[in-house]
Amino acid sequence: MSVQMTAPADPVDVIFDILTRKGDADYGGECVSQLQHALQCAMLAEQAGAESPLITAALLHDIGHLIDDRAHQMRDSGVDARHEAQAERYLKHWFGPDVTQPVRLHVDAKRYLCATDIAYWDGLSEGSKKSLEMQGGPFDRTEELEFIDLPYARDAVMLRRWDDMAKLKDAVTPPLEHFRRHVTASLLG
Repeated sequence: MSVQMTAPADPVDVIFDILTRKGDADYGGECVSQLQHALQCAMLAEQAGAESPLITAALLHDIGHLIDDRAHQMRDSGVDARHEAQAERYLKHWFGPDVTQPVRLHVDAKRYLCATDIAYWDGLSEGSKKSLEMQGGPFDRTEELEFIDLPYARDAVMLRRWDDMAKLKDAVTPPLEHFRRHVTASLLG
């Protein structure tokens, strides 16, 4: 009797399958889908000259919404599903902290920016303002100082700014496959 071994699935294929199958989901009341948002965010990171790990983080920062079937129900009930923590736990199997930490910190980056940039709040979408309440509101002075000293906090702030800009209904982006090289380059050894 011969046992046939199957090769483990390519992590990029697994992740892209999730984005493709579930990416049409509503993005928190915004005018774009989860996938459109992810592609816009990654495109903005690429246009800014970010390295592959930060482009990958931009593409995957909201994957926590897609891997938890209860996330939308929780949000609609006013409960924070902590999608950023779920995403970090999921992604750390394949990526190092240069991807996972900006993802984990992108919600705290919003809280930081609300505390430190007077104009930032005015530029937030209504959906982001509403979710900010569930996420703890703006940081106080102690929290903002502790946050910005964390490793990858500055990357998370850049990611957050792209995140906020990546909600344009008619934006033209490269297809998902365009970002495969960045995701592949960001995989752990």
